[in-house]
Amino acid sequence: MKIWLDGNLVDESEAKISVFDHGLLYGDGVFEGIRFYNGRIFRLEEHIRRLFDSSRAILLNLPWTQEEVCKFTCETVAANGLRDGYIRLVVTRGAGELGLNPHLCPKPSMFIIASTIKLYPDEHYQNGLAIITCATRRPAPAALMPQVKSLNYLNNIMAKVEAIQSNALEAVMLNEQGYVAECTGDNLFILKNGALITPLISEGALDGITRAVLIELAAKIGVPFVERSLTRYDIYTADECFLTGTAAEVIPVVSLDRRIIGDGKPGPLTRRFLEAYHELVNSTGTPF
Repeated sequence: MKIWLDGNLVDESEAKISVFDHGLLYGDGVFEGIRFYNGRIFRLEEHIRRLFDSSRAILLNLPWTQEEVCKFTCETVAANGLRDGYIRLVVTRGAGELGLNPHLCPKPSMFIIASTIKLYPDEHYQNGLAIITCATRRPAPAALMPQVKSLNYLNNIMAKVEAIQSNALEAVMLNEQGYVAECTGDNLFILKNGALITPLISEGALDGITRAVLIELAAKIGVPFVERSLTRYDIYTADECFLTGTAAEVIPVVSLDRRIIGDGKPGPLTRRFLEAYHELVNSTGTPF
């Protein structure tokens, strides 16, 4: 495997960062996860734009342009001879002295991995997920802006641990007011009375790239879309439910906290969105 690391494509065994890198020491950095299908990178420009937005939000000045990062990403995928897979693009504050001061790091570091990923077994895409509500809350925007895809992912990891300990593969995270924010790694949608509904970004949800794609598809399919506050009751009583994310793609949910959603099977509108999504990702994107 070839890794792009600070300007060079190197073998996996040579892709190393300093133990003094503040991304490692303090989680000081940002990342993006990107998918590619049939030799095309899906929504590459949107992902790189969000990477730069996250960097600006934490005062991490990148020495590359967005166009250059897009080029580096394409080069990495091509160098690994893959047609379908997953990209992890990480920018750290870089190596520096011990201490929280970001100015101790003279320049940031970036690496790009092109590989494969599989979050859920295939049968769950066919039959749906049984998920839970976890006790770990989504950080308040005043603590860490949810739109920053930070390397400090411990909050989500602990929520994922709760899910695993409950024999679930995913968990709903609430905000401090008790409203649904998102899941540990995915955005959440419900379908109720023919309308597609998802939590407000202001409730703590990430403004996901795949989330935006599903909103676009709703307009094309002719399904009304609503963005509003959701409680667990809204999910319990939904007609259908599904999750979205770059790695997860679109996956149905058939129960929450052992309460069956709808008839306990992926519903017709969910399947319609799944088909539309797969058609879109397999026919569009940036060639590499």
